[in-house]
Amino acid sequence: MCKIELRNLDKVYTTGKVEYQALKNINLTIGGGQVTAIVGPSGSGKSTILNMITGIDRPTSGSVIVDGTRIDTMSENELARWRGKNVGIIFQFFQLFPTLTALENAMLPMDLARMGSNSERRMMAMKNLTLVGLGDKMNNLPSALSGGEQQRVAIARALACDPKIIIGDEPTGNLDSQTEAAMFELLKKLNDQGKTIIYVTHSKDLAARAMRRITIRDGQVQNT
Repeated sequence: MCKIELRNLDKVYTTGKVEYQALKNINLTIGGGQVTAIVGPSGSGKSTILNMITGIDRPTSGSVIVDGTRIDTMSENELARWRGKNVGIIFQFFQLFPTLTALENAMLPMDLARMGSNSERRMMAMKNLTLVGLGDKMNNLPSALSGGEQQRVAIARALACDPKIIIGDEPTGNLDSQTEAAMFELLKKLNDQGKTIIYVTHSKDLAARAMRRITIRDGQVQNT
């Protein structure tokens, strides 16, 4: 179970002579094995927190500790290796490669990490696509899939390296309510397997389904 700790975290962005403080003294612990929703108004700092947890961005001050490892002090190469092994990310706009099949998209993180042999990567991607209910559409291009199916491919891709943490940045923002509910059931299934699930959402229904809801406003934690 992968615990996440943000300690005295500040993030300041500077554009020219203008500074904007996106996060203000964040102290937050997310227990391993939880399903956690992060909610709040647009521009409140929700996605910035995700970027801290994934190591996509670094804090101006403070620390980010994931599963006992302080990631904010890692080099870029160390972070890339750590992220590849530990974190799967699901984006709102799917970000699938349009010229690759569902199977090829699901294999991509393993290809980039040179994980195992090609046949082993293929078998893992097939397993993950079957898990998300797309065992019969592995050879389809994204254009031949519905929005919900494309998001399922994105989940299969996020599972490629068997990460401990699944991160979703508005993962259901382009889905209808029925497809959103089905996707949450899939995330819950992954959580039942021991994965820590964290997602930012504007959906009240999706937020209500989480074990825990964290509200961010003006770069600060309002409630946990």
